[in-house]
Amino acid sequence: MSSLADIKAAARKAAFARRKAAHDARTGASAGYLSEVLAGYRGATVAGYMPIRTEIDPLPAMAEAAAHGPVCVPVIMGEGQALKFSRWTPGGAMKDGPFGARIPAADDFITPEILIVPLVAFDRAGGRLGYGGGFYDRTLEGLRAAGSALAIGFAYAAQEAENLPLEPTDQPLDMIVTERDIIEFGRA
Repeated sequence: MSSLADIKAAARKAAFARRKAAHDARTGASAGYLSEVLAGYRGATVAGYMPIRTEIDPLPAMAEAAAHGPVCVPVIMGEGQALKFSRWTPGGAMKDGPFGARIPAADDFITPEILIVPLVAFDRAGGRLGYGGGFYDRTLEGLRAAGSALAIGFAYAAQEAENLPLEPTDQPLDMIVTERDIIEFGRA
């Protein structure tokens, strides 16, 4: 494996296997620490995500956050573009979106202050390996350039990796929350 693309593909394959094993072994609620973190930001606009495949489920924490402020979910606008975020409410009407993720039936775009970011792998320095489309990297870069955005990676602890193959365009996370702990980096 010589190219960075090949190295990233191998890292993703290994991380997907770890994530699937953690997902299959889960026992009960895994969003407790995420709820705890979000409780410290009541009233802030929070972007969550609708879990697909074996992603850890943020929906319980998102529902709690929605009782105190606006919550939204990502909408993919097209290849090579930043994400937009449409207002979400627990039990609200949803439709199928790209890549199998559900999105609100009616667009009501808002700008998040806090983003719960799905991922394939993370490291203890705030590095994140995503799916490879660059959607969150472009989005975080734009939000950070316009002000500030707190990026919270949400993952199973088993998704932690060492020596992630990262590029200069890969946006770092400010915090990682797993079913076991909260890892803060102090960037925000």
